[in-house]
Amino acid sequence: MRCPFCGHAETKVVDSRVSESQDAIRRRRECLECEQRFTTYERREEVPLQVVKRDGRHEPFDRGKLLRGLVVATVKREVTAEQLENLIDGIESELHNAFRYEISAHQLGDMVLGRLKELDKVAYVRFASVYKSFQDLDEFTSEMKNLK
Repeated sequence: MRCPFCGHAETKVVDSRVSESQDAIRRRRECLECEQRFTTYERREEVPLQVVKRDGRHEPFDRGKLLRGLVVATVKREVTAEQLENLIDGIESELHNAFRYEISAHQLGDMVLGRLKELDKVAYVRFASVYKSFQDLDEFTSEMKNLK
C-alpha cells in the first residue's frame, strides 16, 4: 500500500476492525518512511448481476427498473416502500449468496412473484398480468384460480 503523503511503498497495519456499516474492513496504516498514519478500507469485489432477456440479450440488473414495476403493481395498496426495498434486497441477497451472477428474466420474474404472493395478492395479480403477458381472459382466470 502506497503512502498517500510521501508515496513510499511500505506501510504497516496498526489496527484492523470491521467498519460501522459491516461491509468492509477498516485498517489504520502507518508509513514506514514518513510515519504518517492513514485509513484504508477493504471491500469484497462484487460481480454485477446480469439479466438474460427473452431474446438472449444480457443487461445489467437494474434495481430501479424492478422497483418501478413493483410500485405500479402496488398502487393504492397497503404496501410500503420499505417492504418493496426489502423484497428486492432479499432477491439480490439470495442471488449473491448462491454466487449467481446471471439470471434469466423469467427466473427473476418468478422470484418476484413468489415474494409478492406473500406480500399482497392484488399486487401479485397486477404484476403477473404484465410479466406473463396474458393474451386473453382465460389465461388471466387460470392464474386467479392458481392463486387460490
